[in-house]
Amino acid sequence: MSRLDSMLRRLTAQRDGLNWAAEQVASLEGVVLDIGLGNGRTYDHLRETLPDRRVRVIDRVLQCHPSCVPPEVDFLQGEARPMLKQLAQENGVQVVLAHYDLGFGVKEKDVAEAALLSPTIRTVMASGGIIVSGQPLVGFEELDGPEGIPPGRYLFYRA
Repeated sequence: MSRLDSMLRRLTAQRDGLNWAAEQVASLEGVVLDIGLGNGRTYDHLRETLPDRRVRVIDRVLQCHPSCVPPEVDFLQGEARPMLKQLAQENGVQVVLAHYDLGFGVKEKDVAEAALLSPTIRTVMASGGIIVSGQPLVGFEELDGPEGIPPGRYLFYRA
């Protein structure tokens, strides 16, 4: 499979997974969290798909497309662990849908980072909340996710 075809499959799985997760959490109260803003495509999709939800964002640097800059109050800039801890200390914040998309581009390093951050991610999640992730997380109930997404292409968890 070409790298282009692989990227298209990944992005399609991501979009379909996020749409599925949004349906799963429709009855839960809480915010959405995008861990890893990047260029803002996922953030843009989340705010369009869930217009009545507050979407919080964590990333080391703000370098997204200008049309995808989150409001300053919703952007937590810095390393993920301290930003997750800061979010956990905010009164009443419960994340019902999280998208985890941090990475260095080295699989072993990315998997280790996701495992290391998993307990801290747990602290912000609402009971029954859904996490859509490009990397394996630990300590959550793994879900099958929507039909049509090959196993391992994208990962789905319930808090």
